[in-house]
This record gives sequence, C-alpha cells and structure tokens, in this order.
Amino acid sequence: MAYQKHLEKYFGHSSFQDGQEAVIKTLIEEKKHCLLLMPTGGGKSICYQLPSLISEGQTIVISPLIALMQDQVSKLKAKNIPADFINSSISKEKKESRLRAFLAGKIKILYVSPERFRVRSFVSEISKANISLLAIDEAHCISSWGHDFRPNYSRTAEFRKIIGNPLTIVLTATATPIVQTDIIKSLGLEEDEIKIFNHGIDRPNLRLEALDTYSDDEKTAAILQALEHYSGAGIIYFSLIKTLENFSEMLERNKIPHIIYHGKLPHRQRRRTQKDFTDNDTLILATNAFGMGIDKHNLRFIIHAELPNSVESYYQEIGRAGRDGLGSLCLLLYCQEDISKQMQFIAWSNPDEKFYARLYAMLEDNIEKVNSEGSDYLREQLVFKNKNDFRLETALAMLERYGATQGSLQKSNLSLTGDFPEKLFDKDHLAKKLLSDQKRLLDMVNYYKEEKCRHAFIANYFGFENYKNKDCGNCDLDS
Repeated sequence: MAYQKHLEKYFGHSSFQDGQEAVIKTLIEEKKHCLLLMPTGGGKSICYQLPSLISEGQTIVISPLIALMQDQVSKLKAKNIPADFINSSISKEKKESRLRAFLAGKIKILYVSPERFRVRSFVSEISKANISLLAIDEAHCISSWGHDFRPNYSRTAEFRKIIGNPLTIVLTATATPIVQTDIIKSLGLEEDEIKIFNHGIDRPNLRLEALDTYSDDEKTAAILQALEHYSGAGIIYFSLIKTLENFSEMLERNKIPHIIYHGKLPHRQRRRTQKDFTDNDTLILATNAFGMGIDKHNLRFIIHAELPNSVESYYQEIGRAGRDGLGSLCLLLYCQEDISKQMQFIAWSNPDEKFYARLYAMLEDNIEKVNSEGSDYLREQLVFKNKNDFRLETALAMLERYGATQGSLQKSNLSLTGDFPEKLFDKDHLAKKLLSDQKRLLDMVNYYKEEKCRHAFIANYFGFENYKNKDCGNCDLDS
C-alpha cells in the first residue's frame, strides 16, 4: 500500500520522518500492537492518525493533557479531518453531543482523558462504537514506576477489554526499560504480542551544559550571561514560585521583557500567558506546571535555575527546545542546596499510610464540615508545622486519581465514592514509591556529575547502551 500518497493527501507531507512508516505498516498490515518510543517532536501522532484515516472503524486516543489534545484536534480539523475531544474543559451538553456524533460515525478520531474511564455511562456508550484502534499517548503515565504516574491510566486494560480489545498503540518519549515492561504488563499484554519501536531519544541539536553555582547571585549572573548570547523564545524553569518571582523582579528592574507562569496564577491569566508565549518569541519564567502541550518549534534556550527531580522530567522539559532542528541551549544550574529542596519535595509528595488513614477517616466522619471549612480546616486538624508542606494537596490528588473521591474542596462538593484506595494504605507500596523517587533524584545528580558525555548519559539512562555517538561535540564535556 502506498502510504506516502495518503500522507500527502491528509497532512501535506511528501515523505515520512524516520521510523513512522514502519510503525504504520505494522499496525495496518500485521495488525500487531505497537509500543513506540520516539523523541519529542519526532512525529509520534502521525503513527496513529494516518492508520486511523485509511482503515475502517474509529480511533480513540487517550491523553492526559487537555492542552495537547485541544491542539491536536485543532490541527486535524484545519485539515478537514473529523476529530474531536471529550474532557473536563467542556460542558456536559458538549460531552453528550460529541459522544453521539462519535457513535454515529461522524467523528473518526476521538481524544479522551483517562478520567472518562470512571464515568460508567460514558464507558457503556463508547463500547457500542466501531473502535478499530486505541492510541495511548504519554504512555509512561501507565506505570507506577514512571515519573508521572496517573492512577486513572491503570484502568486502561479494563477499558480495552470493554471496547473489544482493539489494536493498540502506546506512545511516549520517556520510558526506561523497567517502565516499558511495566506498561506492557499493565495493559494485560504479553511481550510477544506487542512490537517495540525504539527510535532513541537523542537530540543532537541540543547543546547540553551544566554549571556549578554556590549562591543565588552566581545563578543570576550565569542566567544573565546566557541571555546575552541567546535571543528569541526561551524558558527558565524554577522549582519554587518565590524564587521565580524574585528573579522576575530583578529582570523588571533591568528592563528585560518577560512573562511568568506558575500554578497559583488565575486560570485566565495562565491561558493568556500560554497564548502569548505560543504567538510570540518571548522569555518566560515558569515552574514545571508550564510546557505540557506546548508545540513551539523555535525555542532557542531552556535554562533550569534549579535541579529537576528526575532525568525523565529534565529530558521532557529540554525536549521542548529546538524542534525546528536548529541549535538550542539547555543549561542546568546546579547548587548543593537544590538537593535538599528536592528531597523535601519528594517527602511531601509521598505521604505515608498513616497520613492517608487520618485524612480518609476525617472525610468519612465529617465530609460536610470539610466542605464548608475547606483545606485550612484539614491542615489544622492534621497539624502541619510547615506552611509550605503540601502533603494534603498530594493526598487529596491521589485519592481523586485512584477514584476514591469526586468533586473538589474548592467547589465545596468533595465526596467519597466508596472505592477504597488500597494501595494508598499499603505501607510496602508507598515505601517502594518513595525509594523510587529518591533514586530518580540521585540519577539526576549523577547526570550533573557526568564526566564524559551528557548525550551519552541520557541515552544510556533510557536503555540505549549501544549509543554510538560518544563524542557528541555538543555538550560542555565533549567539545
């Protein structure tokens, strides 16, 4: 079959990017499940979109990122491809209308968030559709040992069964060998049932550098020096909102234009900031809340003002640079104090079983008072000694992700569902999760301390032990 003519017909491309056609052939001709690992910007979406368009039946795409699915659908609609999405950003009426359109065959590709699996009426109705392909984006979210585990993804195997176990493709840019194995197992598949396409993670156009700093003043000087040499669009990532705001004030005093983004800004302001960054070549100061779903091809630099918590997170964030293939700087500033900060973040991100038990008991005993008085009441009852301690936010989010709660404290409609989250009360499971997070931070420190080649370190970390380009010529250790 001449897949190239379909590529040109639907997407206007005269040729495939590396690896795309082999995946498409496997899906269409061999009817075999696929696990695709491909660098950010490598063209993963074509690998399921094209088979969807030239095959009978319909496709469901599972994505955890609202901004990304909206962007994908907008691009498909611009090419007159019948696609749409269902997630929490739209009204109940729109959800029902789009579901009816999908069942009627008017939508060829439907993007859904994994939270939809918890809505029984949705699952019941969607199972009536003629689904021939299931695509699972950001597949590392399936694995509890991945850096961005989302419990709702753990329902994927059950969802696949309900919709008839269709041909499945799972896609990610960041999955270690352990995570790859866990993804396959979590989907209820055997390793011989799925073909793995590992197209590497090397981005040779990214200039990888790391610099030791001993004070905030040294970090500021290093960033300002980088800004003198790199103009255009860029991101400076911060771990703490306070540090971000202090740096922003310094830039304002020096009349350096920039915008800021973090999770505590009002939703409308965050949307305006994201649009401003997408439409213009500007500098943005951001926490790791920014970047998911951003498809900006000319990012010339990404600077980490503080140590990230894992190589996976770091690679995902620097992967947003240089998607146009041109050179881009990825500068990591390292300070010994950053490790202490990240260790504290990890501790707060991993409440123990006693904390979960106390919180769950409070919700069971007096959910009405909890809703009326909000998070301040819970924090007071749980005796927090540090105002920055976010164990409560973590625990509430995990209860929601595991399907134990619904609603929210912000809307005063939080309630228990009756689905008891056994893993959150399992001491051994929580201890393993904590140890895994600590190990990932150690790996990030080892990346900074690497003495040979940073590109090779990242390749080896993600399982490319035969990485050939030992002399990459584009990192601070090998140039």
